[in-house]
Amino acid sequence: MATTAKSVADVCAEARVASRALATASDAVKDAALEAMASALETRLDEILEANARDMEAGAEAGLAPALLDRLRLDGERVAAIAAGVRAIAALPDPVGEVLEGWRLESGLEMRKVRVPLGVVAVVYEARPNVTIDCSALCLKSGNAIVLRGSSSATHSNAVLAEVAASAVESAGLPRAAVSLVAGGGRSELAELATQEGVVDLIIPRGGEGLKAALQEVATVPVIYAAAGNCHVFVDAGADLDMAERIVLNAKVQRPGVCNSAETLLVHADAAPEFLPRVLRALREAGVELRVDARARALAGELADTLGEATEEDWATEYLALILAVRVVDSAEEAIDHVNRYGSGHSEAIVTDSTASAERFTHAVDAACVYVNASTRFTDGGVFGMGAEIGNSTQKLHARGPVAVRELTTYKYVAEGTGQIRE
Repeated sequence: MATTAKSVADVCAEARVASRALATASDAVKDAALEAMASALETRLDEILEANARDMEAGAEAGLAPALLDRLRLDGERVAAIAAGVRAIAALPDPVGEVLEGWRLESGLEMRKVRVPLGVVAVVYEARPNVTIDCSALCLKSGNAIVLRGSSSATHSNAVLAEVAASAVESAGLPRAAVSLVAGGGRSELAELATQEGVVDLIIPRGGEGLKAALQEVATVPVIYAAAGNCHVFVDAGADLDMAERIVLNAKVQRPGVCNSAETLLVHADAAPEFLPRVLRALREAGVELRVDARARALAGELADTLGEATEEDWATEYLALILAVRVVDSAEEAIDHVNRYGSGHSEAIVTDSTASAERFTHAVDAACVYVNASTRFTDGGVFGMGAEIGNSTQKLHARGPVAVRELTTYKYVAEGTGQIRE
């Protein structure tokens, strides 16, 4: 693990060398390293929590927002979940070497399209120390070396967790540089990492729009943006209102500081008179600040005077907090137009009893993940059965949705012949 006086270029160069060993490592060796990683998380729990407590104290003193402090915090339950995620990744089929297609040419050449690692993946992330392990495990399983750059708010947590990952890799006989951590240096370090052409194959940022903008200014290597989540729940006419209330509350309240939580509630005009008074009351009782349009306010009853006014900015905002914008729409088409105009392409949900509305919504909404009668909170690589994720991509190339082991690979064509030459 590289965290000291080595330059970013040196760290990346060593990761490049390590990636060649990882590319040919057997599944058994990689899984042994993953099991060592999971076991070390459990045996070194006290050390991990002590380091995290230092970061939490510094974060509180620095005035970090509650959502960021929640992302930063580790406890026994969360570390146990991280270890379980590592073991879930180990249990996945090895993607490397998978034959995606095979065919025989007229010349007699036997063609195979084979899945291979990307090489060196750099992950730049803010606050969340669990990313250190999740991303290391995913890259290891997919045969990639990883260069980690966390934020200063998680300095102590990341250092311990990266040490856990690097030691586990080394214990399995793989190069320690397969997991590297660069720390400090600010924007100049980020720029150096983002311009390691021919060494770093992909950068994945996990953070806010500021981090995304900073990378867009300087990156010369490919980037998959794990983008913001301005997510919506649309309650259609005829929806089961008990179901709708459960979904809305879960999507907003269960963990508001994450990218798959809902930021806007859209309600069909036919359902609004009955649904809005009850759901607005339930949301307020759960501590949610509500910002509504005029039609929603007119149906809010005794709550009307306590509600904020939704502005154009609200429709486009990822709050990552207990704040929800609410609008009444006249049709599924109007809801779809709103989602496509203001959404970030992350996760969108419709609650409906209409197959036609569900089909229109799922076909027309431009998002990585679309739900029918379910909460947006399910968007997660671990929940999807992928073991874990590096992030959720809202791009359409090279990956979309949760970025997990298969999304961290590319492919090559292998042709086998018996002496053929092209005439």
